[in-house]
Amino acid sequence: MTIKNSSPSSVADQIRDLLDQGSRAVLVTIVESERLVVGSKLLVRETGDASGDLGDRDLNDAVVADAADFLSARDDTRTTRIGEFAPALEGLSQSLILFERIEAEPHLVIAGAGHVGASLARLAALVGYRVTLIDDRAEFVARQMFQSPAEAQINLVAAKSWADAIGDAIGNGHGVSIAIITRGHKQDEDCLRAALSSNPAYLGMIGSKRRTNIVLEKLREEGYDSAHLNRVRAPIGLDIGAVSPEEVALAILAEIIAERRGGKGGSLSVWRRDR
Repeated sequence: MTIKNSSPSSVADQIRDLLDQGSRAVLVTIVESERLVVGSKLLVRETGDASGDLGDRDLNDAVVADAADFLSARDDTRTTRIGEFAPALEGLSQSLILFERIEAEPHLVIAGAGHVGASLARLAALVGYRVTLIDDRAEFVARQMFQSPAEAQINLVAAKSWADAIGDAIGNGHGVSIAIITRGHKQDEDCLRAALSSNPAYLGMIGSKRRTNIVLEKLREEGYDSAHLNRVRAPIGLDIGAVSPEEVALAILAEIIAERRGGKGGSLSVWRRDR
């Protein structure tokens, strides 16, 4: 672990760099304390390296250790007393600190702009995702098809090559979810090959069990790593009995959100019925 002292402006610059790189970090700020300077900050990267200073070396070390747990918990923010996670620091136990997740806005790449893909793009944009909708049929991703204020931010891509368009949209894969919802085996295969070359946060493919198994088995025979193929959610989405394109889109987005937030996708009322 390395901790470097940084000025507030330097920390802000580092946050911008992290977001540009698609990396994650935790920004920790003193918000209430009698012994520490309120507003002091420590930026902890997912690698464990840190920049800044909270005013106490032992506290810095304790925060770095706790930051990994915060990232894995999927919360956006958390306010806590130091004594709750570092009881050994008795003199600082009542000081209040804020943990904030630093990561790029969630990005959903949708391959296929048919009824389900278009519905998924609209729904994802509505709940705050940055959305890229790709199709090799230009008329399916024409701007006049997506004109409402919520849809105006959807990035529409008419693909000459599925592989190139998918690769460009995914980038390094950090924070990116990919939903493959094309019209046939060939398009599914092209998109899946491109997607597997990155390490997306979520990768799913629509289709029946038979259709998706055919595609996955073909790629396995081509030499793609089984561990990577086993991460593909296929058929895509949660089982909510969806029928209409809008319902299928909802089932897909629910699974993507569950993966991002660490949810289990079950009924919240089970705990009561099982008592």
